[in-house]
Amino acid sequence: MASFRVARGLWWGCSRRFVSTNPVPQLSTAEIAQMRNELFAKEKERQLSLYPRIEKIEVKYVGKSHPGSVFIMNKGLSTPYTCAMHLSEWHCKKSVLALVDGKLWEMYRPLTQSCEIQFLTFKDEDPEEVNKAYWQSCAMILGCVLEQAFKDEYLVTLVRAPEVPVLSGAFCYDVILDNRLNDWKPTEENLRSFTKEVHKLIHKDLPFEVLDVDVKVALEIFQHNQYKLDVVRQKASQNSEGMVQLNRFGDFVDISEGLHIPRTSFCGQYEVTAAHNLESSQSELIRRVQGLSLPVELKLHHSVWYRLLERSRKLVTEDRRKEVKNENEVSKM
Repeated sequence: MASFRVARGLWWGCSRRFVSTNPVPQLSTAEIAQMRNELFAKEKERQLSLYPRIEKIEVKYVGKSHPGSVFIMNKGLSTPYTCAMHLSEWHCKKSVLALVDGKLWEMYRPLTQSCEIQFLTFKDEDPEEVNKAYWQSCAMILGCVLEQAFKDEYLVTLVRAPEVPVLSGAFCYDVILDNRLNDWKPTEENLRSFTKEVHKLIHKDLPFEVLDVDVKVALEIFQHNQYKLDVVRQKASQNSEGMVQLNRFGDFVDISEGLHIPRTSFCGQYEVTAAHNLESSQSELIRRVQGLSLPVELKLHHSVWYRLLERSRKLVTEDRRKEVKNENEVSKM
């Protein structure tokens, strides 16, 4: 398993409903990824065409440095990252999220009206939201690597990246592997190979794009993954417009489970640390692959990092997430 190449095929053991009664053609993992990427790009282009005439908006910066600066930006095209470019290189490299009229906003989400803006960093007094975005982004990177990790003769299906708090000790992504791998337990060498592939993505400095799409578009994009279809329907049911938020970096597209950092290069230390078998009512074996990471601008003594690595190898469970959430609520009282 030291060399990792694109897996072929799909998982077809699910007994639940499909979007259509028509048979879905069996494609390789690479072909499915390309299809998702092309559909994402097509929808993004369609949405951009909704702004045939460039309209100007005023964006007022209300941060600590350069307070009161006003930028004339393009409606539906300019993003918080564009605004940061008008301020300084520091703002581009350090800003993780934006506050747009007080609302959390990803750095590459287009601005749609005149507004006030400020930026959030890892070193703010209360970095809870940027930490959550970082954790979720690390999980998405992990999902990308896992989907492409196995040789052609094995199948792999992404389930989802559970939203877990940073204090749980690890981010994670749930996957289903080919049933011929049910007895396979990843070695340290396997985990190091995953980690190596992650760092290739980090070094590419890929932006996390964001796109809100209609449920029909999302169902088309994820038509080959029954688990993702279920998540799409769940997300669409949570808002009256029936919209689903997607993210993309490189050619990897996934359903958003939360906010994301601006670019993969914001990740520093990163290790894939464990894979656990989950107890499930489903007939398929779900694996929870876990990892640990630190932003590039935050440094730890190596002894502290190794202790955190040991902790990250423990299974992150629903009970543990609730326990951490309760601890946070008590600490804020």
